[in-house]
Amino acid sequence: MMNNMLLGRFIQGHSFPYRLDPRSKLLTTIFFVFIIFFANNWESYALMIAYTGILMHSTKVQLRVFYNGLKPLIFLILFTSALQLFFVRIGTEYFHFGPFYITSGGIINAIFIFIRFTLIILMSTILTVTTSSVEIASGLTWLLNPLRYVNVPVDDIALMMSISLRFVPTLFEKFLSIMKAQRARGAILNEGGLIKRAKSLLPLIIPLFVKSVDAALTLSTAMESRGYRDVKTRSHYRIMKWGITDLMHVIVFVIVVILMMLLRTE
Repeated sequence: MMNNMLLGRFIQGHSFPYRLDPRSKLLTTIFFVFIIFFANNWESYALMIAYTGILMHSTKVQLRVFYNGLKPLIFLILFTSALQLFFVRIGTEYFHFGPFYITSGGIINAIFIFIRFTLIILMSTILTVTTSSVEIASGLTWLLNPLRYVNVPVDDIALMMSISLRFVPTLFEKFLSIMKAQRARGAILNEGGLIKRAKSLLPLIIPLFVKSVDAALTLSTAMESRGYRDVKTRSHYRIMKWGITDLMHVIVFVIVVILMMLLRTE
């Protein structure tokens, strides 16, 4: 099960996306999520699918990894698409039963919604598997730098994000270990109604909470013993370097965005 856990998981590699500066990857991913909502026809979506597919191929990561990143959210994507399919009344009507309609416009909107959210998840997966949590935190620190002028603790926010991303897989592993231990003691976790299942989670949540607090105390002791201090200006072990490949990556993305805006219908 841990092999399917992608949040906070970094997969070692040496392909093109791995060599990019985390700032360029963060910028293009954030703007991709924003700009994908402007696509509104088959041509513009085909362009964004091609761009995402090329990036996925360039990572040299197995397609199963991207499928595992998509699988936990596939039900939510299908549910959102179904709302468009059954409740949008645009174009030719094919079927009508009570409040449910199936129209040509609803079918197209449902397909577009499915493609849109799928591409967003795939782009996010590309970012997380090719960028370590420390690099993501450093990139976010750089992006949030302007907030320093209004006394926002940027370094503290980045540190919390880095620790959170780092400990998600660890806590998930502890949760699985506790679940196996409870089942070995005869606990039944997947039977009964909703209330019974909720009560059966208590033997899992309480030990997990205790282990989380223990891990937090251990981490704070380790940071203090290594001389960590809460200061405004901190040095960094890993220095980010914006190179020509990052510039070319951003330029290609800008070209894709311009083409998509030209292809979309008004």
